[in-house]
Amino acid sequence: MLFRNRFVLLLALAALLAFVSLSLQFFHLIPVSAAKNGVTSKNRKRIMPDPVTEPPVMDPVYEALLYCNIPRVAERSMEGHAPHHFKLVSVHVFIRHGDRYPLYVIPKTKRPEIDCTLVANRKPYHPKLEAFVSHMSRGSGASFESPLHSLPLYPSHQLCEMGELTQTGVVQHLQNGQLLRDIYLKKHRLLPHDWSTKQLHLETTGKSRTLQSGLALLYGFLPDFDWKKIYFRHQPSALFCSGNCYCPLRNQYLEKEQRRQYLLRLKNRQLERTYEEMARIVDAPTKQLRAANPIDAMLCLFCHNVSFPCTRNGCVNMEHFKVIKRHQIEDERERQEKKLYLGYALLGAHPILNQTVGRMRRAAEGRKEELFALSSAHDVTLAPILSALGLTEARFPRFAARLIFELWQDREKPGEHSVRILYDGVDVTFHTSFCQDHHRRSPKPMCPLENFVRFVKRDMFVALGSGSTNYYDACHREGS
Repeated sequence: MLFRNRFVLLLALAALLAFVSLSLQFFHLIPVSAAKNGVTSKNRKRIMPDPVTEPPVMDPVYEALLYCNIPRVAERSMEGHAPHHFKLVSVHVFIRHGDRYPLYVIPKTKRPEIDCTLVANRKPYHPKLEAFVSHMSRGSGASFESPLHSLPLYPSHQLCEMGELTQTGVVQHLQNGQLLRDIYLKKHRLLPHDWSTKQLHLETTGKSRTLQSGLALLYGFLPDFDWKKIYFRHQPSALFCSGNCYCPLRNQYLEKEQRRQYLLRLKNRQLERTYEEMARIVDAPTKQLRAANPIDAMLCLFCHNVSFPCTRNGCVNMEHFKVIKRHQIEDERERQEKKLYLGYALLGAHPILNQTVGRMRRAAEGRKEELFALSSAHDVTLAPILSALGLTEARFPRFAARLIFELWQDREKPGEHSVRILYDGVDVTFHTSFCQDHHRRSPKPMCPLENFVRFVKRDMFVALGSGSTNYYDACHREGS
């Protein structure tokens, strides 16, 4: 009897805790009226890292798992959250392509046997996967800017080609697209049912993995879209700099940053010993192994739960992986501290941010074009943008990372527009350099559009310390 009473008591306690937890989540997700405009600073979800869930010390395996971004059943995100009197005007999405086959192989080892066909009986899976393949097979006549029309619309090789998008990568972006559909279309009705080509702005680099990632997200966002309404523009540069790619000073900053990376590697004796040991195992010169960037192939094997290669001299193992991954993380940390990368980032990100500002301003004026913009890109696209925005705590872009700019209108003051910025579902608006202090002066959970415009048009050049007032002058001044 005593045991039964204790059991009943435990059940009741568990039910109470579940109710309290659900209530807290509910009230966290729905704006309350504690502040004048519906959201207090305590409601804002902060940027990673999260001290509650993360290891107390840096763990390279944990960081690698985050980088893999294996699709989950559900993802918590903060996109589309605003007080009830705010109207969503436009959304601008930057993504990194999804999981891919490596760009390099470890010298003198067999290529990883990873299947890039899309099949329903393999994990990870998405309910729209078969429909996606079927729809892509009907898109051969799609109108894309050259040379995109020559690229395959979905991955299909039984043995992946170098850099090819995998099924994991497709599923990652089908999930991203479905998440954004639930928020921006079903909840906020960003696009009308009879949306037109002009209301979308779609662009990608000339790699199949970025085009296919963009199409996967778009299919999750607009299932069974009309191919006649879809037009992807080609961006020749990974910086999406359009006609403003020539920038000598940006290249000088990059050379300094690469020099910093080289010096840091020279100081890491454990890393060099690891390369030497791996080179002995695969019977290749250490210089050749290092030049092959082995972490790229090792991350692919790790993300797909495939064993590291073995030879008669031994096996590449998890300890080798940890040493190289730990150095990668330390390199990212020093990059933020030394700030050599910041100059490159400011000049590298300016063209794409300037284009985004232009679209936002046109939308704020009431024009109904380019309400949803999607740029399907690379880690080397997103990383400079994150640094330029001042998001120093943000992790290096994982597979299928998404960076989103939302433009909102205050219905109570229709002339006022605000911006929210989200990185992988986390609201990072008040971690940006141009809006860090705004929430201390205003209870609104957003940043004035004017702050973002001023940052792109003026403050990015001020941060360079050059005295320049425009992109051309900043790019062509003598470097210090």
